[in-house]
Amino acid sequence: MDILQSAILGLIEGVTEFLPISSTGHLIIASEWLGLPQTDSNKAFEVIIQLAAILAVLTNYKERFHPKYFSLWMKVFIAFLPIAAIGFLLKDEVKSLFTVTVVPIMFIVGGIIFLIVERYLKNREPSTHTLDEISYRQAVAIGVAQVFALVPGTSRAGSTIVGALLAGVSRTASAEFSFLLALPVMVAASGLDLLGHYKDFTPEMFKALAVGFVVAYLSAWVVMKLFLAFLNRFTFNAFGIYRIVFGVALLLWIYA
Repeated sequence: MDILQSAILGLIEGVTEFLPISSTGHLIIASEWLGLPQTDSNKAFEVIIQLAAILAVLTNYKERFHPKYFSLWMKVFIAFLPIAAIGFLLKDEVKSLFTVTVVPIMFIVGGIIFLIVERYLKNREPSTHTLDEISYRQAVAIGVAQVFALVPGTSRAGSTIVGALLAGVSRTASAEFSFLLALPVMVAASGLDLLGHYKDFTPEMFKALAVGFVVAYLSAWVVMKLFLAFLNRFTFNAFGIYRIVFGVALLLWIYA
């Protein structure tokens, strides 16, 4: 992997990780497009740029790491439990789904779901407007919805946001809870991957790793802020349409 490839993948990770458009799906497609095989060293690189996205959450929400927000973090932990349990029990089955064919189909399905949900919510006022108002019952619902993110192309952010919206949470609060919920999910996933691939880090990779990490962190930090500003004015319809168009384009590319 050269510097340009690492920068491209770092940018894709940072831009897509917290948007409801599937970072994993984009990385799989981008790796194919760049001609990068799924070698152990390339998988190790993806772990590092995911850690950069985690750092973006920590810096954007550093004020939330205070004992007075203990209840909020308990809700985050509760929402994390379903995907942790199912992911552990079905880890082999989940890995078998990571194919270029599954990704575009789930892009389209996810896009349709977003359009349906937005239509359903069009004239409904959310019962929960801020992050701190989210209840334990809503946290459970969000956690159950997040399990669908185990299918590549579905999007972890997308699954949690849809679950939150249907539970009565506002768009901005849904996105923010999704940001915080990314921490335990990504730490667990990246930690396991790091244990499995730490031996694959070589001195030759350090420059590419550093570039990918910095690009992923900066882009994730910026996108999180822009995403919330976007949701203050608009709905998720644009993301639904993007997912459908991108999914169809991928199917045409694959089967052309």
